[in-house]
Amino acid sequence: MLFYSLDIIGTFAFAISGFLTALNKRLDPFGLFIVAFVTALGGGTLRDILIGRTPVGWMIDLNYVYIVIAGVFFAVLFRRKLNYLRTSLFLFDTVGLGVFTIIGVEKGIDANLHPIISIALGTMSASFGGVIRDILCNEIPVIFRKEIYATACIAGGAFFFILKETPLNDDWIYVITTGIVILIRLLAVRYQLKLPLIQS
Repeated sequence: MLFYSLDIIGTFAFAISGFLTALNKRLDPFGLFIVAFVTALGGGTLRDILIGRTPVGWMIDLNYVYIVIAGVFFAVLFRRKLNYLRTSLFLFDTVGLGVFTIIGVEKGIDANLHPIISIALGTMSASFGGVIRDILCNEIPVIFRKEIYATACIAGGAFFFILKETPLNDDWIYVITTGIVILIRLLAVRYQLKLPLIQS
C-alpha cells in the first residue's frame, strides 16, 4: 500500500514539475498537458518496457492518468502562487526524483535483476521523464549538466540495498531511501555541489 502511495505521490509531483516547466515556456494548453504527462509517466514507461512489463503501468491502471490530470488542474488553479515561488519547480521535481528512484529499484528486484542493474533502472525511471520534459521545452536535460541529479538516484539506490540487509521492514526502507535521494539533491543545490567538468 505504501509502495503504491509513493508511486502516486511521485506521479503527481512530476506532473506539476512538467506543467511548470511548460508554463515558463509559454506553451498552449495542449502542450502544457503533454509535457506534464510525459514528465510524470515517461520514466515509468521506459522502465516497464525495459523489463518487458507490457502493457506499461499507466495503460492498465487509469489511476495514473487521473493523477496526472489532477496534477495539471492543481497547477492551473495555483499557477500564480507556484510561479512566484522559484523553488516550486525544483521541489516537485526533487520529490518525484526520490520516489521514482526507489520504485524503479524495487521493480528491478521483482524482475530478478542484478542490484547494479536495478539501481540503473531506478535512475532511469526517475530521470527519463525529466529528460523528455527538458528536450520538449528546448533545454539541455538537467541530468546531462554538472548538477547532482542522477548521482543522487544512484546513491539512494545503493542505500536501498544496504538497508535491505538490516532488520528494517520494507515500508521504512522505502521512506528512508526516498528521503536520502531528496536530501542529497537538496543539499547539492543548497551548497552548490557539482560534478567536475572535463576540460576540452
